[in-house]
Amino acid sequence: MNQYRKLDDTITMRLNRTNAQFRDLEREGVVRGSVQDEVCAHLWKDLVENWKRRTDIISYCDGVVDQSMSENRKQLESQETDPVQQRKIQGALYAEEVKRNQVHNELAVEKIVRNRSLDAFRSRCRYFEPPLTDADARKWWEAAQAGR
Repeated sequence: MNQYRKLDDTITMRLNRTNAQFRDLEREGVVRGSVQDEVCAHLWKDLVENWKRRTDIISYCDGVVDQSMSENRKQLESQETDPVQQRKIQGALYAEEVKRNQVHNELAVEKIVRNRSLDAFRSRCRYFEPPLTDADARKWWEAAQAGR
């Protein structure tokens, strides 16, 4: 529960910081439209970039573990006569299975973090929707809506 509070505090801090930056830009005449709309759009873009980056990293790790497991299985099938080598490969497969479970746990944690950050975002940006022209942001928005 404490980590969720930290996440909420981080989102709030980022919102406040971004809000201050856009108020400064508004004073300089750079911002067109509502400062709140600009802040929400900027923060949404930031959230999507972070979600995508973390998902890409987790997917990469998942792929590396799967490839290693596949190679070990092929080796195990070809090593029919040497029981010592078979035990070593089976041990490596078990270790890879543990790693794969850890990676899948990270996916579950990432989903929780994404939902919590979305809740914090919505509490401050109640009327926000990403523009129809930003296909990537829309994809994440729709996935977040479906994941509820």
